[in-house]
Amino acid sequence: MASVVAQPADRRASSQTRRLLAALHRLPAKGYLFGHQDDLAYGVGWRADPGRSDVHDVAGDYPGLFGWDFSGLESGRPSDINGIPFDSIRSYVRWVYASGGVNTFTWHCPNPLGGTAWDTIPGTVASILPGGTHHALYVSWLERLGTFVRSLDGVPVLFRPFHELTGGWFWWGASHSDAATFKALWRFTRHYLNDSMGLHNILWVYNAGDNFSTLEGFMARYPGDDETDMVSFDTYQYNGGFASLIGRQLSVLDSAAAMTGKVEALAETGFEQVPDPHWWTGVLAPALAHHPVAYVMVWRNAGWNPYMKPPHMHYYAPYKGQASEDDFVRFYRMDNTLFLRDAAREKLYQ
Repeated sequence: MASVVAQPADRRASSQTRRLLAALHRLPAKGYLFGHQDDLAYGVGWRADPGRSDVHDVAGDYPGLFGWDFSGLESGRPSDINGIPFDSIRSYVRWVYASGGVNTFTWHCPNPLGGTAWDTIPGTVASILPGGTHHALYVSWLERLGTFVRSLDGVPVLFRPFHELTGGWFWWGASHSDAATFKALWRFTRHYLNDSMGLHNILWVYNAGDNFSTLEGFMARYPGDDETDMVSFDTYQYNGGFASLIGRQLSVLDSAAAMTGKVEALAETGFEQVPDPHWWTGVLAPALAHHPVAYVMVWRNAGWNPYMKPPHMHYYAPYKGQASEDDFVRFYRMDNTLFLRDAAREKLYQ
């Protein structure tokens, strides 16, 4: 019996984008891509060193998946929210694609009514829908974002808009708009980029926060099977109960993926400063062992961050000399952890 080919939300998606989606559906039979946010742009103690990566420094290989951010494009800034020039991000994205890896984007979109993504002004979502007071502004932001995506010359990207959408810490979150209004925003955004702007190199990733415990809670703001390509969530370790928590959440994710027929992923995770020297093979790998995720991505290696309260070292992947370095190498050598060389062998776009 021939296998069913997954149809992308964008029915006019490019052939490379369709092949990537099909490959992501197949991938869990082999393992999962390991990803790292902003991996090529900076690390602990360095910034913009050509070819450098903290992951590569430790493992001798790059991640199989690379995370980036669109935030800053909408405002016409030359660099993203973390200070990476968009010209550099464009070059990184093209290099990752040419090397056989996968690129994923989030968007810490500022509040159209004023402030940052974390400024939770009531009524924001409704204000940017058609007929809303700030709809024209939002359209202009999508135009800038879309212009950048077009400049990638067709490189397929995973897009995780309105990430952690079940939470209340961003203006698009569940505490600040009802499900119907949010779904309308998702649909408008997707159709504007795919149809109005003619961008056909995007796969759409539904992304919950860490505040769900049931399938109903996870799916509460799901915009529909015809609007999404992947289901995912974000969760981080803060205490010793992480292993049992993530196990329950991954089981819910499995159910959501089975019900919708979508690819599943752990879109953000990590343990800040990785203080457990055996975290990679002792916590993360066992947690993922029986769940068919296509990728897992840890957050960025910012190093010393004076803007956090209190200021502290902010990183999620090991660097040379870090406490979990040896265990990360063991994690890298596992058969089911897929880094850039593995991704290239899988020929995800062919």
